[in-house]
Amino acid sequence: MPMSVRVRLDLSYDGTAFSGWAKQAGGRRTVQGEIEEALRTVTRSRDVGFELTVAGRTDAGVHARGQVAHVDVPEELWADHGEKLLKRLAGRLSKDVRIWSVTEAPDGFDARFSAIWRRYAYRVTDHPGGVDPLLRGHVLWHDWPLDVDAMNEAARALVGEHDFAAYCKKREGATTIRTLQELSLERGADGIITATVRADAFCHNMVRSLIGALLFVGDGHRAPDWPGKVLAAGVRDSAVHVVRPHGLTLEEVGYPADELLAARGREARNKRTLPGAGCPC
Repeated sequence: MPMSVRVRLDLSYDGTAFSGWAKQAGGRRTVQGEIEEALRTVTRSRDVGFELTVAGRTDAGVHARGQVAHVDVPEELWADHGEKLLKRLAGRLSKDVRIWSVTEAPDGFDARFSAIWRRYAYRVTDHPGGVDPLLRGHVLWHDWPLDVDAMNEAARALVGEHDFAAYCKKREGATTIRTLQELSLERGADGIITATVRADAFCHNMVRSLIGALLFVGDGHRAPDWPGKVLAAGVRDSAVHVVRPHGLTLEEVGYPADELLAARGREARNKRTLPGAGCPC
């Protein structure tokens, strides 16, 4: 069997014109599909099945500033093209996706399973005039005044390890237990409110659902204790809206020291339960 080299890619993209990260049937434009096609083109390797693994599979319209992926490349191909790959990809890829680093990954590295946290930002403005036209693809307009202090009060009840079933789109066989490490909001001098959301991992629609609940608190439609009650109920609440994707950006992915990568990968593959919950079967 030919030897391969695991290569780490650090990248960013504007998700506006993409149908999400993951390849899809029907020819829809995706970030994964575009990068894999670019790799085949610049290495002149149409018969090589480049298969990217990503730290966070973003949905259609979601952006990324600090996304991480890996791909296993035949050893000979890496020797021939590795040093030139970054510049060649820059010339081949569309301008709404950029790769900033192409490096040989350390032993045990897996872009998805080795990660110990992902940090997202969601940006929203309540300015009565709307969103700055130059930021319209990255900031949500909420047409009610928002109380950031009330939103932060509500957010505190959501931090920690919980079953986030009430804030996730359920997937067969997948757990919804996550450790939310940070959820905080701050209004900048420009009036834009940035929510920082960091967790060991996220389930589908989790960030956008959490923000939807906090916006309802911020504009006075719900009390600050409501998001915590929704979490405790453990079921989807029709009042929790999944906010639009364009305000969301994956900002950064964290990894442990190189010598801990393999152990973290094994741990992340285990199905999680909450303490005292019993068998996950």
